[in-house]
Amino acid sequence: MERIPVAMPALLGNERAYVMDCLDTNWISSNGKYISAFEQAFADFCGAKRAIAVCNGTAALHLALLGLGVSAGDEVIVPTVTYVATANAVTYCGATPVFADVTENFLTIDPSDIEKKITPKTRGIIVVHLYGHPAEMQSISELARKHGLWVVEDAAEAHGSEAYGRKIGTWGKCATFSFFGNKIITSGEGGMITTDDVELADRIRLYRGQGMDPEQRYWFPVVGYNYRMTNIQAAIGLAQLEGIDSALEARKRVARWYDEALSELDDEIVRPAQANWAQHVFWMYTVYLRKGDAKRRDATMKRLDEMGIETRPVFYPMHVLPPYKSEEKFRTADSWSSRGINLPTHQQLTKDQIGHIAKCLKLALAQE
Repeated sequence: MERIPVAMPALLGNERAYVMDCLDTNWISSNGKYISAFEQAFADFCGAKRAIAVCNGTAALHLALLGLGVSAGDEVIVPTVTYVATANAVTYCGATPVFADVTENFLTIDPSDIEKKITPKTRGIIVVHLYGHPAEMQSISELARKHGLWVVEDAAEAHGSEAYGRKIGTWGKCATFSFFGNKIITSGEGGMITTDDVELADRIRLYRGQGMDPEQRYWFPVVGYNYRMTNIQAAIGLAQLEGIDSALEARKRVARWYDEALSELDDEIVRPAQANWAQHVFWMYTVYLRKGDAKRRDATMKRLDEMGIETRPVFYPMHVLPPYKSEEKFRTADSWSSRGINLPTHQQLTKDQIGHIAKCLKLALAQE
């Protein structure tokens, strides 16, 4: 069997036609009809009033925090298990990311630990809907209201996910998404911010385009950034969004196939769970070794690689990385992240391939 990649974009719709339209009309940069069309379509998909397209998911996080006025001296609570961009965006603003532990079942931020980390300097909370499973938004929203904090959703990995029957992207003051090549829908690079706050949306748009006053060309009232999306990126993104229902259904199907194929390994691994209030979109199908540590996890991944199967580890917790190194202990993050493996997850996987992955994982785990 050919090598199986951990992720793969599916360009199955109007991507080529829309990109060719950009080329034929010469609208290839940060102006053009596909940008506004993609923004409106994505806002409608999430059920948000506004969506602002940007060049990548990290820029989306940075702009969201700039729009909320985060600055030096502020603290923002962030889950310690996340992609580093979540913490970096806080640091870009001169503020301090304060790390909270995660839940055992889903590795999303633990509401009980959030409350322990709140200080007079705390401005808000960034939740991360890790690997496609939403954070516990009901408890977190109540906690934020109690303490007068805002919530930003880092939904880079959770397009279409739901909590309590409500789409991710509408729970917080704003939400950020990534359209990198390995995401559920992609524009190659790209990102989006959704919000119901019209004034916040206007501030974000101001910062996105170098800070130029929309009413006075080449007048810059603030220091801004060049975080714009190109029309070509938006054209790909719009075409991808047109197929998102089938993409989400395909990932559910892949997860069902994995559950069936891996059920005989339940003594060895923990398969991904889904809360009864959640809709998991399985950006990644993540398993955890029941015994062992990072050394055993890495050895298992190496054996799978030798068998032609690409995997990736669960994110290292922020508190072990050199820029954010801390002696603080995070019981769940330290234990679970060191044993986690992301298996190949994309909509072009076949049932036979998943059966092959399961057999290889069984062999890899048996080779001590």
